[in-house]
Amino acid sequence: MPSIGTVLWVAIGVLIGIGVWKLGIGMLRSLSRVQPPPEPGELRKVNVRYRCAVCGVELRLTMAPDDDPPPPKHCLEDMVLVAPVMD
Repeated sequence: MPSIGTVLWVAIGVLIGIGVWKLGIGMLRSLSRVQPPPEPGELRKVNVRYRCAVCGVELRLTMAPDDDPPPPKHCLEDMVLVAPVMD
C-alpha cells in the first residue's frame, strides 16, 4: 500500500502536468488567432516596386501608412526603388 506522501507527490505532479498542458494549449491558440484588420484610414494604397541591390529580390508594396513609404531592408541594405507601378 503506497504511503500518503507518495500519493501526495503523484497528485502534485499530475496537477503540474495539467497546468503545463493548459498553458501550452493556450499559447498555441493565441498564435493561431486571426488578427483583426486595421481600422479604415490607417493604411493607404500604394503601388511601388523595390529591388535588393545585393541579391536581386523584388518586392511590390501595395499598402503603406503614407504615400511615400521608406524603402524596406533586405540583405541588411536598403532596397532600391525600381519604378512605381502604373494602373
